Amino acid sequence: MYKSALCALPIMFAVAGPVVAASDKTPQEVLHALIDSSDSAYLTQSEQNLMMMQDDPAYWIAEQGEILFKEPRGPNKVSLEKCDFGKGPGVLDGAYVEMPRYFADTGKVMDLESRLMYCMKNLQGFTDEDKELKDKHGNTDLVKIQTYVAMQSNGMPWNPPMDHPLEQAMRAAGEEFFYRRAGISDFSCATCHGATGKRIRASVLPNASIPEEWTKAISWPAFRVGHDAVRGSQHRVSECVWQMRQAEIVYGSDAAIAIISYWTDKARGQPAILPDIKR
Repeated sequence: MYKSALCALPIMFAVAGPVVAASDKTPQEVLHALIDSSDSAYLTQSEQNLMMMQDDPAYWIAEQGEILFKEPRGPNKVSLEKCDFGKGPGVLDGAYVEMPRYFADTGKVMDLESRLMYCMKNLQGFTDEDKELKDKHGNTDLVKIQTYVAMQSNGMPWNPPMDHPLEQAMRAAGEEFFYRRAGISDFSCATCHGATGKRIRASVLPNASIPEEWTKAISWPAFRVGHDAVRGSQHRVSECVWQMRQAEIVYGSDAAIAIISYWTDKARGQPAILPDIKR
């Protein structure tokens, strides 16, 4: 099913305060509300993060991202305010929580990161060899802009569209991948996230079947304390696949977007925590 579905597809920084986000609630208030409404050990362990979230370095990254988003850049000297993330050129409020989605101008289902790269190429004139696109991980231009765009959906419910056949095919392929066991460890995503009470070392793992836990799990971009960097969804997918000792998954590929499509749908209706902070 996985193959057939895919074949159908053509150091801490102190800041003055949070950047203004789309929701009336701050990310820490969104998380606090989830903790108060749930008896989840996964969410409870996140209480320690609440003390750090007010000074989340991702806010600083988002501030830089806003400057990069609005600045005319690239050979074409165009700003990303002309980029359509699904709600019209330059409209960001609520756009991220409705991705991945089908875009008629590409004939493809795209997540935020692949759509951003598309606009940087086609609007601004950057190429794959330019550092602006080549540097995908760490506190790079791409990550800074992703964090700014995503933050405009903080506190809003995940609501990826599933009307187009390719959106449905992507989700189906992602579900197949999520439960497919492979690699030398015979692991799948569900091995870690298919039941309550599982751990990696001292960390409680989220159960994908509990939406209140899963929205915390998939709220990327997030500042990874252990990495001293902000990471996005594509990096999370790549890291999980590596941890399962499976074949490398290509950044921005249909396979990676399919997983993101499935996991976003699993959190449907729950508020996004953007940006988040994680261990």
